Amino acid sequence: MEPGVTLEEYYARGVYPVLTGRSQKFPEAESLDDLARRAEQAINGLVMPYVWQAARAGEKGIHVAIVSHGLCISELLPALLSKDASGAHPKHKYKGLLNTAWTRVTVDVKGSVEGKSMEFSDSNPPPLVVRVTDFNSHEHLDRVARQKGGIGSAEFDPKQQSIQAFFGGAAAPTEEGRSVSNALDEGNINTQ
Repeated sequence: MEPGVTLEEYYARGVYPVLTGRSQKFPEAESLDDLARRAEQAINGLVMPYVWQAARAGEKGIHVAIVSHGLCISELLPALLSKDASGAHPKHKYKGLLNTAWTRVTVDVKGSVEGKSMEFSDSNPPPLVVRVTDFNSHEHLDRVARQKGGIGSAEFDPKQQSIQAFFGGAAAPTEEGRSVSNALDEGNINTQ
């Protein structure tokens, strides 16, 4: 980045540099700090109710699967790990997940015993032991062979639309002025 040029000035030029600060964000997007707050809400609202419900029912070994993109997972982990009774916060060391890699976290409610229900109030839950047992596991990809002559080595096809047009919703017109989907062509048909 050029000294003295603000992010807003870069954006006005249509230039989107690599962001290095957790509070920085692209126009109409969220920062890493924003994502961390959203991850905390997700852990509190979606995961913790299962943890507390299982403890109250005397169940151990329940599983909760969360599927998301790597950046979000990298923020979900500290949100969950910060609930560990030790009080240690992992900061933001869980980064760089490979595509389709997986991570496993165990959450144990201190004092919980299989088959023995626990009683506690929502305002005073028992302490937790939260541990990452696997991170960025991708051994399942070791024997996957990349397709020869795949997309990355294909020649440019001028008939294809640009990625900006594709994601921006600017579909290229097709023959006879019809849309790619016939949903728009048949929108005025009375089905009754």
